[in-house]
Amino acid sequence: MKKIVLLIVSLLFVPLAQAETLSVTSAYTGASHFDQVDAGMSFSPVLYMQTGVYARMTNERLFKDPVYSVYVPFSLDFDYLKLHLRPFYYFKHSAEPTANMQHSYAYGLNAQLVMSLQDDTANDVYTKAVLGASFARQRGTLFMDNGTTDDAHYSQAAFMFGIYQNFFQSFGLEALGTVYEYPDGVSHVAGWRSIMNQQDLASTQSFDVVHDLVKYTVGARLSRMWLEEGSTFYIGYRYGEYHTAQAEHSITVGNTFMAFKQLSVDLAYNHLRTVHNQNRRDIFYVRLTYGF
Repeated sequence: MKKIVLLIVSLLFVPLAQAETLSVTSAYTGASHFDQVDAGMSFSPVLYMQTGVYARMTNERLFKDPVYSVYVPFSLDFDYLKLHLRPFYYFKHSAEPTANMQHSYAYGLNAQLVMSLQDDTANDVYTKAVLGASFARQRGTLFMDNGTTDDAHYSQAAFMFGIYQNFFQSFGLEALGTVYEYPDGVSHVAGWRSIMNQQDLASTQSFDVVHDLVKYTVGARLSRMWLEEGSTFYIGYRYGEYHTAQAEHSITVGNTFMAFKQLSVDLAYNHLRTVHNQNRRDIFYVRLTYGF
């Protein structure tokens, strides 16, 4: 999988000089328990296609060394039907011996199909449905109920369904739910230590770095848009339950806007807490996108 991802990355530079559009993106996510930096580019080699490459460095307090990962998103846009594919790879990471964790790495594929259900241009009302299916394979450490540990390869999958409603090009409402499956079993697993962020398998609708094994998440997001100014204010809520952690709530507030003609900015704040008001985290996020 690593060789395939690197081959795709190298092939991306062939059509780059002939791209119809090109944008570069950088982002920072920070909290008391981690710092994360993203950088990448996307371009359209032809009108209906978009691809790119992104790299990420995550510095968690849990690990001595940063975790590095790479992503190669690919999209096809046929107006009423859109296909999004995003293979990813986590480079091999060596944890400290005291962390009770073996060498770890991960790879997987996130796939989404976006379908236009309603396109009422007369009344400016639009409805889209999103279907997602993802798979990941990891190497990490399993902690079992009986107290034993196992250095294992572990597979998981996620299935997502969402609805997005746009009213009058001014208001947006999104509802999303995701369920997670574990082909290698999860019934006797007390904990799982790995480097992969569950957000790459399927969004948990937060900016946190998630390693715990998720049961399901459900959430909604409300947006107010000002298309003339290129600005959007959004607020979202998510509830999630886990196999290896307490259930938690997540609230996100953010604003995207045009700093100037070709530079867009996304600023957001994310607050998370468990159902018993424990393990509170505050996360800040900023993303800059420059289009050519």
